[in-house]
Amino acid sequence: MGFRIYLSPPYLCGKEREYVNQAIDSNWVAPYGPALGAFEKEMARYVHIESALAVSSGTAGIHLALRWLGVEAGDYVFCQDLTFIGSLGGVMYEKAVPVFIDSEPGSWNMSPAALERALKWAKAQGKLPKAVIIVDLYGESADWDRLLPICRKYGVPVVEDAAEAVGTCYKGKKCGTFGDIGIFSFNGNKIITTSGGGMVLANNQLTIEKMRFWATQAREPEVWYEHKEYGYNYRMSNICAAIGLGQLEILPEKLRLRKQIHQRYKELLSGLPVRIKGVAEKGSSNYWLNLLILDTDAVTPLDVVTKLQNAEIESRPTWKPMHMQPLFEKAVYVTDENVYENGCLTAPDSVSEAIFARTLCLPSGEALTEEQLQIIANEIIACFE
Repeated sequence: MGFRIYLSPPYLCGKEREYVNQAIDSNWVAPYGPALGAFEKEMARYVHIESALAVSSGTAGIHLALRWLGVEAGDYVFCQDLTFIGSLGGVMYEKAVPVFIDSEPGSWNMSPAALERALKWAKAQGKLPKAVIIVDLYGESADWDRLLPICRKYGVPVVEDAAEAVGTCYKGKKCGTFGDIGIFSFNGNKIITTSGGGMVLANNQLTIEKMRFWATQAREPEVWYEHKEYGYNYRMSNICAAIGLGQLEILPEKLRLRKQIHQRYKELLSGLPVRIKGVAEKGSSNYWLNLLILDTDAVTPLDVVTKLQNAEIESRPTWKPMHMQPLFEKAVYVTDENVYENGCLTAPDSVSEAIFARTLCLPSGEALTEEQLQIIANEIIACFE
């Protein structure tokens, strides 16, 4: 093939270079600069929200959100079980206690039934969570019409981890705007990339300004460096923001290409005992990654990943559920039917385990050619011959 096919490489085809050159020519290469403010303003406008704060990563954004919500050591924070560990970073930094909530079969996002069971369990203990972190997994929206009323019923704030869902809508409203605080990621493999970075979104200007203060080392407005609180070095650089401005301008085209690749996979792999995951009835997706579901026990996700790897094609299993991770072997895990209070590495009623056992992620970058898609499909077909 001549070169490796990557899972989700950056795709830059707009004015990214022009905007970066403008930043360099004006010597705005430090964390502050015109591109940074412009990127925050344009992203807030795109998702129709009041305020945005560009930060060094999505994980940093979640950390700031949890601090704003008053999360401290020993507090419960409810988290999606099937997710990337970055969702948990802020929980661990503040020494809070994660409680993992199972997925629902349609979108693979947080199960409303499991969430309700977990909140009833926590209320009975007299210790409701300080926050619930709900993920829009693999770019597909969670079922917000069912999840948000449950959280409001118990008075628990929501952090929306929309790290993978830039451009996704739920019933016409942009993801990243459903929680009390929303988070985007602009890591190198995301639909929009700034090389590395993220963004915090909120409809409360005071919330964003306080996080901005913390994200810039909590420096007081004095001539010297004065500090009454501790802060972090969490701000995005002006150079990275310049890339983001160019990426945001071409987002509609990127979304169109990702959806086209999704449809092509469905066509190329029809007839096999597999499916490309579709979108749940009430949701939508930016088709960030295409998810291959195996409807047979004869071939495992690892078999397909290995076959593709040998052909210089990057793929990977879906996220390994958090309750199965050695780091969280003692954590509470809640399914629709059970609360596993003493940890469990496997649960017979776990939806997230069943997903992990049968699915993998396929290359989904916008620059994939028809020839490359045919090569990928042929390697997958060969797994079943």
